[in-house]
Amino acid sequence: MPGLPAPIIIAVAIGFGTLLGMIPDHLQSTLERRLKSWESLLILVAVAIFVANSFASPYFLNAWNLSDATFNFTEKAMIAFAMALLIISGEIDLSVASIIALASTAMGAALQFGVDTPGLVMIGLGTGLICGAFNGFLVTGMGLPSIVVTIGTMSLFRGISYIVLGDQAFRGYPPDFAYFGQGYVFWVVSFEFVLFAVLAVIFGIVLHRTNFGRAVYAIGNNPTGALFSGIRVARVKFILFLLTGLMSGVAAICLTSRLGSTRPSIAYGWELEVVTMVVLGGISILGGSGSVTGVVIAAFVMGLVTLGLGLADVDDRNVTCGHGM
Repeated sequence: MPGLPAPIIIAVAIGFGTLLGMIPDHLQSTLERRLKSWESLLILVAVAIFVANSFASPYFLNAWNLSDATFNFTEKAMIAFAMALLIISGEIDLSVASIIALASTAMGAALQFGVDTPGLVMIGLGTGLICGAFNGFLVTGMGLPSIVVTIGTMSLFRGISYIVLGDQAFRGYPPDFAYFGQGYVFWVVSFEFVLFAVLAVIFGIVLHRTNFGRAVYAIGNNPTGALFSGIRVARVKFILFLLTGLMSGVAAICLTSRLGSTRPSIAYGWELEVVTMVVLGGISILGGSGSVTGVVIAAFVMGLVTLGLGLADVDDRNVTCGHGM
């Protein structure tokens, strides 16, 4: 501090040290724990990728390019929020991409009979709920392992789409239906991104601020102990499968709207990208721990990676390798 007398500098230093000493130990440990958390590391990774992309391409900082980048992850993140709760509870659903295909096929088939946009939305959501209920019944009602059940229904749901469509496609969706996947609320802020943000807040509150969320954590840590403590384990897990199916239906509406058509191969391979997003976000694959915040940050990380590689003219196969790295 040039220009200040040495005694004043010493007094300021002593005062600052005293102030630090007045911070309670539990607050210091909380701050230290947050700085060392997985979410903090992900934020650093996201910032590093953002900076690297901004130097690598002159088009990266364009507002519309950044807006378009959100389409790379919003639909998958919607499913990832529900998948996070399901994995925390100790279960998994590998049929989510096939549910998207079946829901999109159901909407396309209804379109052929003149069903309007509200009806298409209800059919998409309803198909997702039915698929989620079917998975939930097999797991909680029949006592079958979720990974085995959902590998089977992954083939079943997608197979139905191939039977209905073959190598054909449903097209001709109403113009107002396109808003869900192509519309903008304000300037570069898309409807999908707003929906993603709203769902992030809702799932964050449900998981971290409600008794239901605490039950999910308890089941993931010790399902037997949770059962004896009065938690209805089967019912909670069934609800989680319903939620995962519902969010797959929401993603099907947005993706079908954005593409403007339905093919049986729609969202092919998305189930692994959704699980990757969840695990990258710090959700333990063994259950019992993790946060929605981590999943949100992981979604941005994957979106930034995809955008950066896309602007570098990297083909889709190498983009997949980039996600793995």
